[in-house]
Amino acid sequence: MNFISKTKADFKVVGTRVPRPDGVDKVTGRAMYGADITVPGMLTGLVLRSPHAHATIDKIDASKALALPGVKAVVTCDDLGVPEDASLRDVQDNCLARGKVLYHGHAVAGIAAIDMATAKKALKLIEVSYTPLPHVTDVDAAMADGAPVVQEGRADESVPAGSHPNVTTMQEFGHGDLDAGFAKADKIISRSFKTAATHQGYIEPHACLASVGTDGKADLWCCTQGQYFVRELCAGIMGMATSQLRVTASEIGGGFGGKTTVFIEPVALALSRKTGRPVKIVMTREDVFRATGPTCSSSIDVKIGMTNEGRITAADAQLRYQGGAFPCETVSMGAQSAFAAYDLDAVRTQGWNVLTNRPKEAAYRAPGAPMAIFAVESVVDELCQELGLDPLKTRLLNAADAGTKSSYGPTFDQIGLKATLQAALEHDHYRAPLGENQGRGISCGFWFNFGGNTCVSLNLNFDGTVGITEGNPDIGGSRAAISMMAAEELGIPYEKVRTIVADTNSLGHNDVTDGSRVTFAVGLATIEAARAAIRVMCERAAKVWGIDPDAVVWEDGCAKPSGPNAGAFDPMSIEEIAASASDTGGPIAGHYEVNAEGAGVSFGVHIADLEVDPETGHTQVLRYTVFQDAGKAVHPDYVEGQMQGGAVQGIGWALNEEYIYGEDGRLENAGFLDYRVPVASDLPSIDTVILEIPNPGHPYGVRGVGETPIVPPLAALANAASRAIGARMTELPMSPPKLLAAIMAKG
Repeated sequence: MNFISKTKADFKVVGTRVPRPDGVDKVTGRAMYGADITVPGMLTGLVLRSPHAHATIDKIDASKALALPGVKAVVTCDDLGVPEDASLRDVQDNCLARGKVLYHGHAVAGIAAIDMATAKKALKLIEVSYTPLPHVTDVDAAMADGAPVVQEGRADESVPAGSHPNVTTMQEFGHGDLDAGFAKADKIISRSFKTAATHQGYIEPHACLASVGTDGKADLWCCTQGQYFVRELCAGIMGMATSQLRVTASEIGGGFGGKTTVFIEPVALALSRKTGRPVKIVMTREDVFRATGPTCSSSIDVKIGMTNEGRITAADAQLRYQGGAFPCETVSMGAQSAFAAYDLDAVRTQGWNVLTNRPKEAAYRAPGAPMAIFAVESVVDELCQELGLDPLKTRLLNAADAGTKSSYGPTFDQIGLKATLQAALEHDHYRAPLGENQGRGISCGFWFNFGGNTCVSLNLNFDGTVGITEGNPDIGGSRAAISMMAAEELGIPYEKVRTIVADTNSLGHNDVTDGSRVTFAVGLATIEAARAAIRVMCERAAKVWGIDPDAVVWEDGCAKPSGPNAGAFDPMSIEEIAASASDTGGPIAGHYEVNAEGAGVSFGVHIADLEVDPETGHTQVLRYTVFQDAGKAVHPDYVEGQMQGGAVQGIGWALNEEYIYGEDGRLENAGFLDYRVPVASDLPSIDTVILEIPNPGHPYGVRGVGETPIVPPLAALANAASRAIGARMTELPMSPPKLLAAIMAKG
């Protein structure tokens, strides 16, 4: 169904570049982040973590720590409940280990003391007796016969009999006859790929402050992407009614999916409940790396057949993802994304999720998709090289379009992949000359985009200004976008609208800020809330004029008679209606609650130019251009920022970032000195081209834009490097030693 109610020419506020509402606070230090919250009587909390990759916990003796002056409490898993729900139990056991530690850095105990110095001293006095167990950190090794079992009995019904106990789920998608498809091919290439686990790299570490009263009511302040989900998880773990726990989200210093769950919040609540005082916990950077979720690492096999003219005849992929020591579902999204860009008659993807002795994975921008598409787009590029085909024209020839049955099942509605590819083909970047040791890489990218449960309240103030309450932390400019859509619908200036983020007791449930859902779903709810308020304002004007409400229309921020037959009345402005609200029925508001559907899938295309030093393997990204369909770019600055940010994170994933484990299963690079993210001097200016192919599921045509830009860079950079050195790169990151080895092996 097509819900689009405005065309490009109709917009007056949407599509402009208004000042961001949080800009001054963030550059002056006035913005309050998770670690900035303090209250009187607050205690300092710290967490003791496992030095082993895998071990049983034989005994925890906290007597010496508790005897230290200033120490108020120690908590272990025994201070938390035992939820019946398996997924909630996993979250709890990840926050405080129960019986076994499952990875290096796994939390074992929490401590609360009067200050940081005392807490650090006391942490060293907690005595834990371990019995080390064999461990495994590589996904392929974890599936092999004889591999150490991370957790027994975690496989679900999808796992074939005879699989290793570390395999927890298996999914398969596709359609058509693979054998017949490969028989039509003039060229078939099969390749195996590996990608490393990478961290979201947000600047702000996890931080929270918990306060539990003697009456059982509790407050929690934290940096999160979803305060309602935090409430649900913590209330379940603590055995509380959700109404008795209020969670307030702080400003957030980056999340990218990594702040969609809890790590320290239940520990702080348990310590507060035990001491009767507020407890604050702030993770160190080392804690963040060792104990919060990175991405899955992966091992992937891809086989694609192609005709001499460039038509893909069949495509097959097997994906193996390790998501750490607890079951996850990430490979499902990777398997669904792998071939989504192509219109294929015969396609299959199979995916396995596997347990290892690593931290529990967490979402990271388009979870599961970048590594799958790295593997697929690498083989497509190699086929183009082998057959002498233009890589962009070949992708255009095979591109999915409206009406295409996707590789994962649904039939696409209106999508922008072909328009995006065409824009890349016509861009001067694609035709620019390259020098010696330089290569150009191309990749498509795909992400589903989500909608979900959403509530918005819009209140008209007596001076005609508007306050909006929504329930998703602002991680990418949502307060600006929501204010702009409200101003657009009401016909008033952007400056008259202010949007705030509510705590969990001030507004109905809102799903987590993930899946590129907020501008789409909250924007949709905001437009509907504004329309509800407009209906009330038209009724109030009709009451003043003594005419039927149906004879009143709303235009440019005013109520007006719908025509000459409705009566000769001057337009009544929003300010006039607001000022008389007390006399016409009371305060005016609009509310909307929805489980939003129709988010509209998103596609992007990236072009990357890379130079490789043949003597050292050092790489330099020379030029980078992102093309992406935004549906409707509500605030182009933010959209461009999302496109650039995703590209930069993808560049880091492709070239340098990785979790490095020693033979003892311990993480060896838990800090930004050894875990190398791109810095400004590593990068060129990231150029962006926004395309607007309206999403029929949104009144303004909006699609989510935050996830898709991290999907293509891995393949775009790998294809550029492979063309630069004349050898196919199949393992990420493409660090200088790996590139040098590939150059040396080629001879």
